[in-house]
Amino acid sequence: MPPTSGLLPIREYILVALTATAVTYLLTGVVRRVAIRVGAIANPRARDVHVAPIPRMGGVGIYLGVAGAMGLAHQLPALSHGFDASFDSVGVLLAAGVISLIGALDDRFELDAWTKLAGQVMCAGILVIFGVQWVSFWVPWGGTGGSFGSVLVLDKNQGALLTVVMVVVMVNAMNFVDGLDGLAGGLGFIAAAATCSFSLGLLDSSGGDVGTYPPALIAATLAGACLGFLPYNFQPAKIFMGDSGSMMIGLVLAGATTSASGRVPYTQFSAKDAIALLSPLVVVAAVLFVPMLDLIMAVVRRTRRGESPFAADKMHLHHRLLEIGHSQRRAVLLIYLWAGLLAFGAVSVTLFDDVAALWIIGIGLVIAAVVSIVPRLRSRNQPGT
Repeated sequence: MPPTSGLLPIREYILVALTATAVTYLLTGVVRRVAIRVGAIANPRARDVHVAPIPRMGGVGIYLGVAGAMGLAHQLPALSHGFDASFDSVGVLLAAGVISLIGALDDRFELDAWTKLAGQVMCAGILVIFGVQWVSFWVPWGGTGGSFGSVLVLDKNQGALLTVVMVVVMVNAMNFVDGLDGLAGGLGFIAAAATCSFSLGLLDSSGGDVGTYPPALIAATLAGACLGFLPYNFQPAKIFMGDSGSMMIGLVLAGATTSASGRVPYTQFSAKDAIALLSPLVVVAAVLFVPMLDLIMAVVRRTRRGESPFAADKMHLHHRLLEIGHSQRRAVLLIYLWAGLLAFGAVSVTLFDDVAALWIIGIGLVIAAVVSIVPRLRSRNQPGT
């Protein structure tokens, strides 16, 4: 029987996340040996930080962790009903498998940018076919009766288009930020954990309705899989996730937040309350603020130079932190800090007192800013600088 109102399957979600962690950890070593055998090796280039050849294609291990955890969830009495209520989890799992395969081919043969873009659009289309698409979200205009903002309801074509655009943006945002050991994996974990927390809030507000199970399940499996990959990928990395991992993480995050968009009970709240709840679009903008900012800056920078937006360079945010004087590990941890503050700060507004949450977020951002510029201040105060 499905859980009754007020009873949330928190233990089952934790079990599923830990299963994803264990499966990913156990299989990534196997994937590493396969990557070496087939020649999926990242040789150092001018824009790279690593100085020795490192096998990639680690995203296959992450996907296997997600798939294994999904399989367990399907067998758990408390979570299996979510698969009956919606095809969202199956659609995300299938689309993630396809994009992971495309990424694995790129890790080995280095596909051109347009081929990868076509694959990304195709995988977004898979999500739409399985019903994973945006249906409505809050906008800060059109309010009536003294309310601030309104809920914009999308038709199927508009929802499908928004879904495709969001998938492509998030996939490339995660791909662009994958430049330091452990960076993309850690950001994937933070974003997925925050998205899972937000989804659990939706699940609680719905009284434990099984129709709201999929987004939390999708995010929980991804968070666990990213955590299981980090021991292999944190500096010094033994394997890179490659495009098979970064693109897959972006797609699964897009799938989780898109799935959540159809479960926000806007009709139960005024537009002002919807701001407090935060639509998944706002939440995902917060959890992926750092990689999306990096993506936008990269596109602007390259187009101003007359280059392709997909042309590689060594001016990403993580490269700039290294130039300031941070070590690789400290640069990664700093980006974790920024992403975590923004991600869980946005989600905390939906779960706790607004004023207290904003104060904590503000203090955290000030601390993060000071820690980020400390090496630059030290260099200026040194004699001869």
